[in-house]
Amino acid sequence: MNEYKTEEKELEGISYRATAVFDHFNSRMRIDDYRGNMEDLLADAEKAALNKGFTKLIVKGKSSAMEELLNKQYQLEAVIRGYFHGDPACFFTKYFSEDRRTTTAWTEQDSMMSAIYQKEKSACPDTSDFIFRKAEEKDAEGLASLYQTVFEVYPTPLHSPDYIVKTMKEGTIYLLAEENLKIVSAASAELNRFYHNAELTDCATLPEARKHRLMRTLLLKLEDVLRKEGIYCAYSIARAASFGMNAVLYQLDYDYTGRLTNNCIISTDYENMNVWCKDLSAGK
Repeated sequence: MNEYKTEEKELEGISYRATAVFDHFNSRMRIDDYRGNMEDLLADAEKAALNKGFTKLIVKGKSSAMEELLNKQYQLEAVIRGYFHGDPACFFTKYFSEDRRTTTAWTEQDSMMSAIYQKEKSACPDTSDFIFRKAEEKDAEGLASLYQTVFEVYPTPLHSPDYIVKTMKEGTIYLLAEENLKIVSAASAELNRFYHNAELTDCATLPEARKHRLMRTLLLKLEDVLRKEGIYCAYSIARAASFGMNAVLYQLDYDYTGRLTNNCIISTDYENMNVWCKDLSAGK
């Protein structure tokens, strides 16, 4: 298995500039932002991804580039509304391996989504027996222990307290739920302050605490934090095989906007990931 190694680099050509993320653990390259000539950018990005031996290339495309990306054989897999200062981010992908492109779980996961849509939306459960608070650096050991228990393997090194502290210093906000001074659930918000959006991620609850449905309360509290920061584009990328997490997002009025095929390694293999987004300016 590849090591946890992610590099953010600026790609530059005479005709373009772009921000790229080289994700060695998940064998993928992602273009997060760009300006200039799309054709030249794509040619250089594909060359860079292949040189690294990656099997997937993701472009967060602006809607104005949709036709050009489709023309270059990229596939539209998901959309995040409002990502680019109100304009959508369109996840276009290209695969360099048939195995990476192939999934046998698609129709099963479609059926699961249909079952989620049929569930009536309910009021948030009573979680008053738990303490909810913003995590601090001193909580990194406890958070790492939680993530080790819930996830055998994760796309980022959340098993490491040092990594959690690093992300806190870089601006990621973690909220946690405690019972008897023990962290039993947590979630985070990764803020993009340039485009004013945030990904709600790193959602985990200990198995014995899942009956209390703590994640709904945690995400609602994270939404309040984002509104205070002036961030109204919230999105989350959930395991397509997880009924519970997708149901939580549906219950909180997030809209399902696509599925990313074999996107990242969780547990023992690549997993499909569902994309959900919500306009926080529309109220609670």
